[in-house]
Amino acid sequence: MAILKLQDVSKSYGEGIHETPVLQNINLEVEEGEFLVLLGFSGSGKTTLINLLAGLDSPTKGSVTYKGAKITEPSPERGVIFQSYSLMPWLTVAGNVGLAVDTVFPNLSKAEKAEKVAHYVKMVGLSHATARRPAELSGGMRQRVNVARALAMNPEVLLLDEPLSALDALTRANLADEIEGIWQEEKQTCVLITNDVDEAIILADRIIALNPDGTLGEEFKVSIPRPRERGEMNHDETFKKLRAQVTNYLMDVGIEAKAEGMRNLPQVTPIHGVPAAQAKAQEGMIDERFLDFSQLHKVYPTPKGPLTVVEDFNLKMDRGEFISLIGHSGCGKSTVLTMAAGLNEISKGAIKLDGRHVMGADPERAVVFQSPNLFPWLTARENCAIGVDKVYPNASQAERQEVVEYYLERVGLADAMDRGAADMSNGMKQRVGIARAFALSPKLLLLDEPFGMLDSLTRWELQEVLMEVWDRTKVTAICVTHDVDEAILLADRVVMMTNGPQATIGKIVDVDLPRPRSRKALLEHPDYYLYREQVLNFLEEYERGAKGKTEQKSEKSGAKKAA
Repeated sequence: MAILKLQDVSKSYGEGIHETPVLQNINLEVEEGEFLVLLGFSGSGKTTLINLLAGLDSPTKGSVTYKGAKITEPSPERGVIFQSYSLMPWLTVAGNVGLAVDTVFPNLSKAEKAEKVAHYVKMVGLSHATARRPAELSGGMRQRVNVARALAMNPEVLLLDEPLSALDALTRANLADEIEGIWQEEKQTCVLITNDVDEAIILADRIIALNPDGTLGEEFKVSIPRPRERGEMNHDETFKKLRAQVTNYLMDVGIEAKAEGMRNLPQVTPIHGVPAAQAKAQEGMIDERFLDFSQLHKVYPTPKGPLTVVEDFNLKMDRGEFISLIGHSGCGKSTVLTMAAGLNEISKGAIKLDGRHVMGADPERAVVFQSPNLFPWLTARENCAIGVDKVYPNASQAERQEVVEYYLERVGLADAMDRGAADMSNGMKQRVGIARAFALSPKLLLLDEPFGMLDSLTRWELQEVLMEVWDRTKVTAICVTHDVDEAILLADRVVMMTNGPQATIGKIVDVDLPRPRSRKALLEHPDYYLYREQVLNFLEEYERGAKGKTEQKSEKSGAKKAA
C-alpha cells in the first residue's frame, strides 16, 4: 500500500516570464516500510521534492498525499532530517532531543520523557556525550543528534535530505549504516535524497534518478540481500553491474544536459600544441627521485607538550608520476601537502624537488585547494593570468596570453574566458583554479581535496578534465582525497596514511590501469574492484580510532605478552 503519493506534481517559482520550473509531472508512490532513494545532482529539484513531502511547500500543480489525505503542512508523522544540523547551541545533546519529545509528547511525565530521550540518544551511539553541547561535538556527532531528534518524534515516515553530504567519507559511511540499522529496527518508511551512488545502493530497496530538468528518470530495483556489507560489495557481481548502470545513466543525462547549456564547450580543441613557453620551462629537469620526502616530521607545540602529527614520512616520486594520498580525517594528508608547497614549516627531515630543498612557497609548486580563491572582480582570463608573467619572464605578452587561453580552453571555458568570477558556479570557479595551476607550468602540482565542495556529477566531470589536461602535460602531481574511487581513477600509486597523531605511510598500492582513463571504462575493468578492495580494507582497518605509533607498539607488546 502506498503511504506517500505524488500525482502529476509540478513545482515552479516566480511568475510569467520569470517563472522557473523546478519539478515537472512527477508521479510517484512510496510503499509503506520501503526505503526509497532519490538520486540526482544539484539543481535537479531533490530538496523541493522533500519539502513537498514534508508539507513545507505546496505544488504548483498536482497533489501530494499521505495515507490518502492531502499534505498541507508539516506533521510529526513525517520526520525530516536536513543536511544542516540546526541544533540549539545552548542546549546539550539530551536537551536538543528533549525539545522534540516535549513537542510531540507534552503529556508524558518528566521520567517518561527522560527515558524516551535516553533511548534515542543511545540508538545513535551518543550516550557518552549526553551532557555535551553542539560546540563540543564533531560534524558527524551533530548530525547524529539531528537523527535522534527526528526519531524521537516517532514518525511513520523519515524524510532525509542529503543528511550525510557535509561529512567526511568515513563518518558518512558509518552514519549511513546506522540509519539502515535504525530503519530495520523501527520499520519506518524512508525517503532519502542523495547524490552518492554507493550510498544509494547500500541503503535502497529502490532507486529513482531525478533528471536535471526536474523529471523522474530511470528506476533501479536493488535486489542485493541485506545486510549489505561495504567490503563484500566489491565481490558482488550484482552490485558491480548496478553501480555501472546507475553511474552511466547519471553521467549520460547529466553531461548531456550541461552540454546543451554550454553549447560546444566539451568539443573545444585548441589550434595550437603545448605552448612554446611552457615546453621551454620544462627543459633540464631530472627524472628519477624527482620529488623526495625523507624522514619528514611535523610537530606542533601544545600546552601539554609537543604533538607529532606526521612522523617518518618517506616517499620517492619519479618525474611525471601521479600519486593519490588517502587516509581518514586528521591523518596529516593536508599537512604533508602544505609542507611540500612550502606553506607549512618542516619540523624535521627534508623535501627535495628536482634535486633542491623545498624552501618557502614558489610558483614551481602550484596548489589547487578545495576552494579556488579567485578574485571576484576579475574575469576567468585575468584570474588565470596571475603569476604567468613571473613564470615566463622571457616570453612575449602574446606567448603568455597563449598559455592562459590554452588551459582555459582545455578545462572547457573557451566561451567564458571574459566572464567575471562572481558570476560563475562553483564548478566553473574550480575549472579556473585548475587552469591557473597548469598555466604556471609547475614542476609539481598539489591538489588538496580539489572537488570536495562539488556535487558528484560536477566532480566526475572535473576529474575527467583534470586527467585530460594532466595527460597532455604529465606534470608530477599529488592529490589529497577522501574518495577511494577518485584516488584510483587519478593515480599511478595510491599512498595510504595511518591515523594520527604520529601518522605515517601505512601502505602503497600500484595502480596498473591503462591511460587515458575514464570513469566508465574503469568500472568495466576486471582489476578495478581489486584495487578498490585493497584501499577500502586498509581504511577499514584504521577506522576504529586514531591508532598512532605509540598505541600500535603497546598493542603489539601486549599481544606478545599474552602469547
